[in-house]
Amino acid sequence: MLTTKQLSDIEQLQKEVEAHDGLEMKLNWDMLRNRSTEGLDFLHYEKNELIAFLGMYPFGSTIEVTGMVKPSERRNGHFTRLFEEAMTAVRRAGFKKILLNAPASSAAKEFLLRQGARYAFSEHQMQWKPQPLEDTTDDFILREAAREDLELRVRLDVEVFNVSLENAVATESRINGDEDTEMLMIDVGDNTIGKIRVKRENGQAWIYGFSILPEHQGKGFGRKVLRRVVKQQSERGHSVHLEVETNNANALRLYESVGFEIVNAQDYYEFDK
Repeated sequence: MLTTKQLSDIEQLQKEVEAHDGLEMKLNWDMLRNRSTEGLDFLHYEKNELIAFLGMYPFGSTIEVTGMVKPSERRNGHFTRLFEEAMTAVRRAGFKKILLNAPASSAAKEFLLRQGARYAFSEHQMQWKPQPLEDTTDDFILREAAREDLELRVRLDVEVFNVSLENAVATESRINGDEDTEMLMIDVGDNTIGKIRVKRENGQAWIYGFSILPEHQGKGFGRKVLRRVVKQQSERGHSVHLEVETNNANALRLYESVGFEIVNAQDYYEFDK
């Protein structure tokens, strides 16, 4: 578990790196602040100042890795040492898949390629541009997820996002009870057809895991649900954000039709341990 000082130091280093490089890091702060196990975070200090950080984020049998170095201390081997320590820990833990994450505009990809990592995919980070949204019809209901919805949530991850069953169970179980988070199910008549999660923090509302069962796609429910959620969060004073894989053309068109615009991109590289 990270201390209050360590969390503050990581946040300060993130701000310095983002300002210097003109990008946005993806550090999964909800997971950083709620660590339940040790050995996932690697920090290098000099004279009580955080110089380099590497964080690992487990999702079932997959682990995502990201990190950063103080701009004035780069090319001194700090991150290489942290990376080697982290990969040793990954081997011991037995994760099946390693994904290394870096902002698309970051020079970090040169380091990742030197380690033998292979480009896997990219995600767009999108932000909603405030604009009038018409009221949605009442042919669906958004309700808080119940315990008995876990099986369908897992099924949605598997069928819509092509996530392995093991990773889907781990992810959906982990996010139960997250602070400032709404896990909403989408009901149409007597059927539950999808889900959408909203995480609020620092004036931002992030949409995650938005999915509709394949047999109910193409009927307009996705656009209606998205409009309602965006409108609700915007009226509460939040800016609204989401992430989508760049090769998911259908989802990208849906989000753009509601008013989302691409603001950043994150690249993912697969690494063989």
